[in-house]
This record gives sequence, C-alpha cells and structure tokens, in this order.
Amino acid sequence: MSKIKTIGILTSGGDAPGMNAAIRAVTRSGICNGLSVKGIYRGYDGLIKDEVKSFTTEDVSGIITRGGTILKTARSKEFMTPEGMQKAYETCIKEEIDALVVIGGNGSLTGARNFAMEYDFPVVGLPGTIDNDLYGTDSTIGYDTTMNTIMECVDRIRDTANSHERIFFIEVMGRDAGFLAQNSAIACGAEAAIIPEESTDVDQLARFMERGIRKSKKSCIVIVSESPKCGALYYADRVKKEFPEFDVRVSILGHLQRGGSPSAHDRILASRTGVGAIKALMQGQRNVMIGVRNNEVVFVPFSEAIRSDKPLNKGLIKVLDELSI
Repeated sequence: MSKIKTIGILTSGGDAPGMNAAIRAVTRSGICNGLSVKGIYRGYDGLIKDEVKSFTTEDVSGIITRGGTILKTARSKEFMTPEGMQKAYETCIKEEIDALVVIGGNGSLTGARNFAMEYDFPVVGLPGTIDNDLYGTDSTIGYDTTMNTIMECVDRIRDTANSHERIFFIEVMGRDAGFLAQNSAIACGAEAAIIPEESTDVDQLARFMERGIRKSKKSCIVIVSESPKCGALYYADRVKKEFPEFDVRVSILGHLQRGGSPSAHDRILASRTGVGAIKALMQGQRNVMIGVRNNEVVFVPFSEAIRSDKPLNKGLIKVLDELSI
C-alpha cells in the first residue's frame, strides 16, 4: 500500500468515558504529523453507509471533558457479513482513507482484525471499554472512570444498608471479566465480590455467608458481576430462601456506569494511546492495539489483545477476604 495520507477514526460497541479524549488525540496527532483525518459516525455501520466527515482540530476542541463519543457508536451485524465488510472497504476507497483507527472493546477489535486481514488494510485499535478485558494493556479507556462511578454509588447505598441492617447485592458491568466487581469491592469496603473468574471453583455465596454475615454482621454489601444466569437477582433470591432471617435488597447499577466526565487517568491513557496510534501507523504498524503496560506505550497484536483470558490478579481476592472480616 502507498504511503498513508488520510486516516479514518471510528468508535464502536459500548461507549466508554475517555473515547472523546482518544478521538481528540488521534485527530490532533494525525494533523500534527501531516495527515488528513476523517471522522466516521456510528461505528462500522457508519463506515458501511459512508457517514464520514473531514475533521479539523476545531472539531475536537473542548471534547476531552465529555463522556460518551461525539462520533456516536453502534454494534453492526452487517459488518460481520462479507457483503457488509465489502461495503465498508468501498467507503474507504471512495473517501480515500488509507488507514483506520478503531476505538472499542473486544468485539470491535475482532472486527478490526478481520477487516485488516481480509483487505490487507492498515488498522490500529485503541482499548475503549469499561470492562478492562483486553489483554496486553494494564488498563482500558473508561475503566478507571467507571470504577469511580461504582464507588460513589456504593458509598451511598452503604448508608441505607447500615441504617436498615440489610444485605445489598449490587450488580455491576463486566460480562465475563470480574475486574470491575473485584476492584470496586475493595475500593468500597464491600464484604464480598462474586466474579466469573471464581464461579467454577467454589460456591461463592455459601463461602461468603459462612465467613461473614452469619457471624457478626447484619448489614453488608456484595458486588456481583452481571450475568444472565447468576446475577445479583439470582444470589438475592438464594439468600431469601436459604437465610430468610436476613433483609435482602438488590441494586443493578446498569448504564449509569458508562456515562460521566472521564477521570484524569482515562484522559491521559486516551491521549497517550491516541498519539501512539499515529506513531504506529507512521512506522508501518498494522493489526495492533495500542496499550500502556508498566507505564510504557506498547503495540499489541490484535490476536493477543482479544484473547478471552486476561488474568485477574487472584491476590486481590485474598486482599478482599482479609479486609472484610
């Protein structure tokens, strides 16, 4: 492929605080390095439908403080088909886009990898997801902000739990990764976290009830990773049946976890990885996610980044166990 002159930016999948900071960084770093920049609206759907606009530095002025994404976002089933991917490629040709920067999570970067491989097209990704489940980066864009949002919510719920001597099961996002649940439990002083990483090992509810609430506490907080089968409602129902003497409530935090102005950490992470994306493209890199590991910007192959087994530090489980007695 000839030298890159124009790049396209899109955000895909679930929104995450800091995506706007990443858009800003990619745009301004690209322009600073002599590239033309085009924003692609509504993710891969927008790429298929040619929802593309040329960006200047003014287009990204003042957005670093804003949550969500000015480019909007969507999950595209059509892009998963050969026909949809072909339309997206045709848009790139029509708009003279030589490379793509995709900001999103596991599914978004999987789509980026497939597109890059199918059309031998330069694509780099930024880790934009609150779940922190992308391998090869210490943190993902949006994770820190979401952690602080959860902490603020749980602090408020704690007041009610103590006043009424209740057990609160609080469900947080994270899907198959327990980073949000485990770390927010430590930050909030919760009595337990029920996470997918531990689900096959032990009955987490039984262990918690035996160790904690039955011995000395009449009120407590349990953070639960969302799950279609074993979420907060499931565990609350079990306690009602198995331990009817306790007053149990459920709070599902839901989409409020996604919104809000990004934290300083997420703004800096988005800015560093955004500049790193342009550096990678200028160096001829492709099919890589830009991450930060041990405070160094790193280029992580998509195939490694989207692995489903980013390890949770099991030492955190011991920390919570010892502090919740």
